Amino acid sequence: MDNNAVALDAIFHALADPTRRAVVHRLGSGPATVSELAEPFDMALPSFMKHVRVLEMTGLVRSSKSGRIRTCVLEQEKLDAAERWFADQRATWASRYRNLDNLLEELKGDGDES
Repeated sequence: MDNNAVALDAIFHALADPTRRAVVHRLGSGPATVSELAEPFDMALPSFMKHVRVLEMTGLVRSSKSGRIRTCVLEQEKLDAAERWFADQRATWASRYRNLDNLLEELKGDGDES
């Protein structure tokens, strides 16, 4: 498996969790501290940090620490990689559906001639 496939698998794994998806969604609005990100969730901070670490390991989120404050930012290019995969899949399937539609129209036309 190539590195891009491994990275994409990790991104989809990270986004499979609703807590992590919510964090990514929130970070789409701009940087936030871990405390701000954790606030809406009913879990201990160490448990929440595990979610942040998963996002960091995939490269979806980057964090930096200043004193006791850890701030997270979204790495848009990693989301772009997932979007490109979806766009490729969408294009492939759209082409297949067009081909199927063309075949059905052709078969329908053959049936009208008899």
